[in-house]
Amino acid sequence: MELLKWIQVLFEDYGYIVLFLGLVLEFIALPFPGETTMAYAGYLSYMGKLNFGWLLVIAFLGTTIGITITYFVGLKAGLPFIRRYGKWVLLSENKIERAQKWFNKYGQSLVFIGYFIPGVRHFTGYFSGIIAVPFRKFALYAYSGALVWVIVFVGVGKFFGPQWNYAFHLVEKYSIWVIAAIIALVIALIIYRCRKSISAMFSKLKRKSKAEPLSKDVIK
Repeated sequence: MELLKWIQVLFEDYGYIVLFLGLVLEFIALPFPGETTMAYAGYLSYMGKLNFGWLLVIAFLGTTIGITITYFVGLKAGLPFIRRYGKWVLLSENKIERAQKWFNKYGQSLVFIGYFIPGVRHFTGYFSGIIAVPFRKFALYAYSGALVWVIVFVGVGKFFGPQWNYAFHLVEKYSIWVIAAIIALVIALIIYRCRKSISAMFSKLKRKSKAEPLSKDVIK
C-alpha cells in the first residue's frame, strides 16, 4: 500500500512524465514498479484523469527507449563491464547469472516473453547486446513484446476500473499464461482473416502434387 501511495503522489505532481521516465529507468535496472504504475495509470484513465491513448504511447516509448539503451550498453561495453559496474544499478552477480541461464535456455524469444518474467526483463536488452544479436532482430522481439506488455498492464487499469488492483495481481501471477493466450488469439485472428489466401495456397499445392505424378507418366 505504501508503494501505491508513492505512485499516486508522483502522478499528482508530475503526470505522464512519471510513467515515461520510470519505465526508462526500470529497464536500466533501477527500482521502479513499472507494471504497477502502468496499471494505476490505466485506472486514472478509467477515472477520466488521463488519456488512454497517450498512456499507451508514452509507456511504449519509455519501455522501448529503456531496453534499447541497455542493448547498446551491452553491445559496446560487453559482459565484463556489466559484471564490474552492474552493482551500481542493482545488476548483482546472481541476477546476471540467472538471466544468462534464462537466455541460454530460451534464446532470442526471451526478449519477447521476458517482459512478463519478474527480474528477467531488466537483463534481456543487455544480453542481446552482449551476444551481438542483430539490431533489427532484437527490435522485432523487443518492440513487439513491449507493445503487448504495455497494452496488457495499462489495459488492466482501464478496463477493470476500481477492481484494477485485484485484476493486476491475477495478471501478474499468471502472466505467462496471459501472454500465451494473447499470442494464440492473435494467431487465430490472422488465420481467420487470411483463411481465403491460406485455402487458395493449399489448393494450389494439392493440384501441383497431383500433376507431378501425371507428368512423370507422360515422360515414361
